[in-house]
Amino acid sequence: MERHIEFKIEYHPSAAREPLLQTFEEFGVNLHPEEELPVDEEPWRPFHSRGDFEFAEIALNAALNKSQIDGLLGLIGRISRGESKITLANDNDLCQAWEHATTQVTPFIKHDITVPYKKEQRVYETHALPLWDWALDLLANPLLAPHFVWDAQRVFKHNGREFERFYDEPWTGDRWWDIQAPSTNQSRLPNGIKAAPFCFILYADKTRLSSHGTVKGYPVIVHCANLPVSIWHGEGIGGGRVVGWLPIVSEDADEEGKTGFVNLKRVVWHEAFLKLLELVAQHSKSGYSHNCYDKIARWLFPIILILSADYEEQCMMSLIRGHHSKCPCLVCIVPLEELSELSKTFAFRSVEDAIAALNVYKVSKARGEELLKALGLHSVANVFWLVAHSDPHQAISFDRLHALHLGMWRHLLEELKKILKALGRDGESTVEKLVADFPRCTVIHITFSDGNKMQDLSKQAFYASVNVLNHRTSPEGYKLLRVISSYLQLDSYIGLDVHTTSTLAAIDAELLVFDSALKDYIDCAMNSTIEGLKLDWDFPKAHLWKHTTRDIRMKGAVRNYSTHPNEKLHGPLKEAYQRQSNGKDIADQILRIDQRKFAIKMLRGQVDTLDEQCRLLREGDGDDEAVPNPVAFEGHIKLGSPQQPIAIQDIENNRGQLDRAFRGFCKKLSDFINNSLPTYGYRLEKWVTIPANFLIHEHCFLKVNYESTVDWKQTTDYLRCSPCFHGQSRYDCALIQLTEDVSAFVRLIFIFKCQLPDVGSFEFVLVQPFTAGIGASRRSDRDLQLTCVRALPRESSIFVPVRSLIRGAVCFPDPDHQDEFLVVEHIDSDMFLRLK
Repeated sequence: MERHIEFKIEYHPSAAREPLLQTFEEFGVNLHPEEELPVDEEPWRPFHSRGDFEFAEIALNAALNKSQIDGLLGLIGRISRGESKITLANDNDLCQAWEHATTQVTPFIKHDITVPYKKEQRVYETHALPLWDWALDLLANPLLAPHFVWDAQRVFKHNGREFERFYDEPWTGDRWWDIQAPSTNQSRLPNGIKAAPFCFILYADKTRLSSHGTVKGYPVIVHCANLPVSIWHGEGIGGGRVVGWLPIVSEDADEEGKTGFVNLKRVVWHEAFLKLLELVAQHSKSGYSHNCYDKIARWLFPIILILSADYEEQCMMSLIRGHHSKCPCLVCIVPLEELSELSKTFAFRSVEDAIAALNVYKVSKARGEELLKALGLHSVANVFWLVAHSDPHQAISFDRLHALHLGMWRHLLEELKKILKALGRDGESTVEKLVADFPRCTVIHITFSDGNKMQDLSKQAFYASVNVLNHRTSPEGYKLLRVISSYLQLDSYIGLDVHTTSTLAAIDAELLVFDSALKDYIDCAMNSTIEGLKLDWDFPKAHLWKHTTRDIRMKGAVRNYSTHPNEKLHGPLKEAYQRQSNGKDIADQILRIDQRKFAIKMLRGQVDTLDEQCRLLREGDGDDEAVPNPVAFEGHIKLGSPQQPIAIQDIENNRGQLDRAFRGFCKKLSDFINNSLPTYGYRLEKWVTIPANFLIHEHCFLKVNYESTVDWKQTTDYLRCSPCFHGQSRYDCALIQLTEDVSAFVRLIFIFKCQLPDVGSFEFVLVQPFTAGIGASRRSDRDLQLTCVRALPRESSIFVPVRSLIRGAVCFPDPDHQDEFLVVEHIDSDMFLRLK
C-alpha cells in the first residue's frame, strides 16, 4: 500500500541524519517505549512500605497539620490491617520518612548576599537549588530519559499543495537551530564534537503568601525545554520546579525612586540569581559530557533559551528602565513616543551594545549614563551575560497572559466602560444583561484565574456590544469595536499551539489592521464629547506583540513561554505558608515542604510505572478472549445522561404542543429513515415502518471527539441537550456535516437512540439548522469580521445521524435581528481556524 506522506522532519546537520518522511499515523510516535525501562520492584523506598509512601503523599497534598496527622495515623493503626501495611506511628515518623525521601533530590542552599549601599554593607538572604544540579536530576531520571530531544528540527506538514513549515516545540524554532549550527563564531556551539544545548526556561515573580498581602515570596521556577511541552507543562516529575527564593528589598519611602536605591534592587536580584547560575555559566562554555538514552555520548551546553515573566519582572531580568524610559521595549530600541506605531520597525537590542555602554560608564559616569539612558538601561551588570548563547533580550519572550488578557484588553475594557456610560443606563444595562446571558458552554476548558476571566470577558463584551454600539448612535463605540475585533483576531492567532508560515503572516497582517483601527479610534476620541477617552497609547504592552512572530520563529509557540503554568505553582506555596508554617523563617519552611512534594512526586512516578508494568504482565498472562480490549465508544460520539424510554407517539403528542420542532415527529422520522438514511451509507432492504408504540431512548448529553485543525490531535467537546440542566434549559449548538461537501451550524433539539426492526440500532439527533439566507452582508459584519447565520423556523427541524456532528459551537443571538446568530469564532483555536 502506498504511504501518504504528510510530514517531513529536517534534522540539524550536526545530527548527521537524513530527512524523515512520515505518514499522519507515524508522526509524533515515541520510538522509545517506556515498557523497555528497567523497573524498580520497590520504588517507594526510602519509605518502609508502599502504604507509608501513599499516606505521606496524601498528607502532604492535603496540607494536614500535626494533630490531623496524629489522629489519622492513630485511626488507621487501629482499624486497618489490610493490603497496605502502615508502619508510621506519629508525625515524627512521617517527618523522618519525608526527610529520608528528600535525600534523593538536590537540596536548597542558603546564601547571604552582601551589597554595598551608602557606605554600608547590606546583607540579604537567598535560597538556591543550583540549576545544573536540577538538570542532572532530570537527566538521571529513567522515566524522563526517553523523552529528551537534543537536536534542532525543522518540521513540515503537507497542506494539499506543498510542505509548509510549522512551529510548536522550542526545538522547532530557529534559535535552537542557530545555536547548534556548526561555526567558529562564539555564538554557536563548538565544531568537531556531538554538541547539543540543554535549554532552560526560567520564570521569576513576587507572589503574595498571606491573604492580606503583607507577606510575600519571590520564587524562581525552571522548566526544561528539551522535554515535550506536554511533560514540562504538566504536574509530574518533568514539570516546573521551584529552584530559588530571591530576597525582597524592603521598601523605603525616603529612598524610593532614587537612582541608587533603584540600582540596589537590581544588584541584589542579579547577585542572588548568580547563585543559581554558577555551574550553568561554567558548563555553557566548557560543555558537560553525558551518555544519553539513545546511547550517544553528547556534550551538553546549558543555555537560557526562554525568560518568562510579566513586563515588570522582565525589566528586572533585562535591566531596562521600564515604562517611562526613553526606550521601554525589552527587545528593540523603539522610542517611548512611538510605542503604538506597529507599522514601524526598530533595531534590536544586543548584549554587545549594553556591555559597551556599561564599560564607558565605568570610565566616565556622565558619558556612560548618557549612553545607558539612550538605551533605556540601568548601570548594572546582567547576570545572564555570564551564560554563553543566552542573550537576555533574545530569551525575553512575549507573555500572552500579561500583555493581552491582563494588559491591552484592560485598557480596551476601560474605554468600553466610558463609552457605554456616556450612552446612559440603558446602554450599560443592555450590555451587562447580554454578557450575563452569554451562552454557557463546555466546549472549552474553563479555569478560574483572573487572566482566564479577562480573556472570556473580552469575547463576551465584544459580542454583547455589537448591536448597542453602531456607527450611527456611537461613532466612538463603533470604532472601538473595530479595535476590539482586531484585538480578538490577534489574540486567537497568537494563542495557537501550532503555527505555520501562513498563520505567522496572518499575525503580521492583522497587526497592521489593529494599528490602523487604533489610529482611527484615537482621531475620533480627540473630537469626542465623551470625557476621559484615552489618547496616549504609547505604553509597552501596546508594542510588545509586534515581536510575537519573531518569538514564535525563534522559540516555537507562545505557550512555550506562557506564565500560566508558572503562576499556577504559586498556589501550593501560598498553601504551605498559610496551613503548614508558623510564619517564621518562611522561606526555609516553604522550601522544605516543596522539597518533600517533589520527592513524593518522583516516587509516585516510579510507583505508577510499577503498577502499569504489573497490569501489562497480568493482561499478558491472561486469555486474550477472556479479557476483551475495552473500547470507550464506537466512532467519535458517545451519548450520556439516558432517560426513560418513551413511545414515539407520546413524544409527538406531548412535546409537539409546546414546540413546533416536534410536530409531525413520527412522519418526519419515517421519511428521514427511508429517504435520507441511505445517503449516509446505510442500506435498507425494504421500507421501514414506524409504529405508534415505537420506543425512543432519549439522551441529554453527548461527548464528541474530533481532530483539531490546530495540532491534529484529538479534542473533546461536551454538549448538552436538556430541558433542565442545573435548573435551566440547555440546548447547545454544534457544527455538523450536512452533506459530503457542506457543513452547517445547528441547535440540538432532541438526541435519541432507537432500534429499527430488521435493520439495527441507530443514534439520531433532531436539530434546527442555521442555514436560512441572510441576504447581503451588513457593514458591521464586514468591519467587525463577524460570521452571521440565520435559523430556519422550528418546524423545519431535521434529523441527522449523531455521527454527522463535527464539534460543538457557540452561537450568540443577535438581539436586533430575529433568528439570527453570531458564531463565536474565538471560543477556541480550532473554531477560529475552521471559520478562516
